[in-house]
Amino acid sequence: MDTFSRLESEVRSYCRGWPVLFDKARGSRVYDSSGRGYLDFFAGAGSLNYGHNNPRLKAALLDYLDGDAIVHSLDAHTVAKRDFLSTFEEVVLKPRGLDYKVQFPGPAGTNAVEAALKLARKVSGRETVINFTNSFHGMTLGALAVTGNSVKRGGAGVPLGHAATMPFDNYMDGRTPDFLWLRSLLEDSGSGLDRPAAVIVETVQGEGGVNVASAGWLRGLADLCREYDLLLIVDDIQMGCGRTGPFFSFEEAGIVPDIVTLSKSISGYGLPMALTLFRRDLDVWEPGEHNGTFRGFNPAFLTATAALDTYWRDENLQNETRAKGDLIAERLDAIAAEHAEAGVTTRGRGMARGLVLPGRGEATRVCAEAFERGLLMETSGPEDEVAKLLPPLTTSVAELEEGLEILAESVRAVVRAPQPA
Repeated sequence: MDTFSRLESEVRSYCRGWPVLFDKARGSRVYDSSGRGYLDFFAGAGSLNYGHNNPRLKAALLDYLDGDAIVHSLDAHTVAKRDFLSTFEEVVLKPRGLDYKVQFPGPAGTNAVEAALKLARKVSGRETVINFTNSFHGMTLGALAVTGNSVKRGGAGVPLGHAATMPFDNYMDGRTPDFLWLRSLLEDSGSGLDRPAAVIVETVQGEGGVNVASAGWLRGLADLCREYDLLLIVDDIQMGCGRTGPFFSFEEAGIVPDIVTLSKSISGYGLPMALTLFRRDLDVWEPGEHNGTFRGFNPAFLTATAALDTYWRDENLQNETRAKGDLIAERLDAIAAEHAEAGVTTRGRGMARGLVLPGRGEATRVCAEAFERGLLMETSGPEDEVAKLLPPLTTSVAELEEGLEILAESVRAVVRAPQPA
């Protein structure tokens, strides 16, 4: 590992918890250079919903590259982009009654968020964006301004303004009904809250601790936005593309956001790709007003189309995801019940789940124990208090059972072990 410590920046993080040299991957398993396999409940932080090196997507990609097809195009018209757009409209947008324009803002989720914030401010002529406690929207400056995590915000090095933070659903343990606080600030001319341009929200806060917004809370937020002429932005970067069951995580709430951000698993293969979707009447961009060199990565268009064709022309995947999510929830509830005296609880929706370990450092130690037993997981939450599960949606039931048993063993090893002084 000397090469990495000698040359790579100290900013690296995941490798510190997984100190091996990874070499190959297939489906829900990753292998290190010695050939040892690890069951993957991390899935590229949600970028690999269809697993590693999905054979159908890989075959399409290899054929594409072998034919000397376009790889880089900025925003020029290409066959791969045309096929993605037409398939996305046919398979995702039209069946859901969504008349969105599609913007390719750059390769990463934070690019999609920056485009959404910029567009909302341009359309409304206002600057302030409402975000929520424990939110995470990216690491560029605009996205950081609407992110709650103090450690990530502290890395900006400059003031982060033009945003106002409100309580996420159940942040006040149910003591503040609906949107009483936000509504009162909007109504009170003495509140000090500038008239917002938009509200940005995650339906499930992945990095923030797998905090789930109820359908009623999301509907109330959408109603409030309409009442006060605020654009509603749903950040579906980690929870979209089927992570909670439906293609979009907001579908179960029955809301239609004005703007939606997608990235992570939209390419289907872990290739960089991001989308900003918005109502047709909001498309007020001037040509080239928001651009980027790598917003035309055609291999990602190709694998994204293959993923839509393979998994979203029927409801099989979303039904399987719901069933697997119920299985994960049942097993996590059993783990929590076994350690109820230690205050262990569970959270989540679909195949985005978390085990909350309130003891200081316990979730980190659980993930370390899981790694030693052959399971890859990460922590989340403001104090890294949640052991987070994001297995590929294609993970088999047998693999889920295997990983959840490893997790149960890891929790027993940590919660019942003597705590360090």
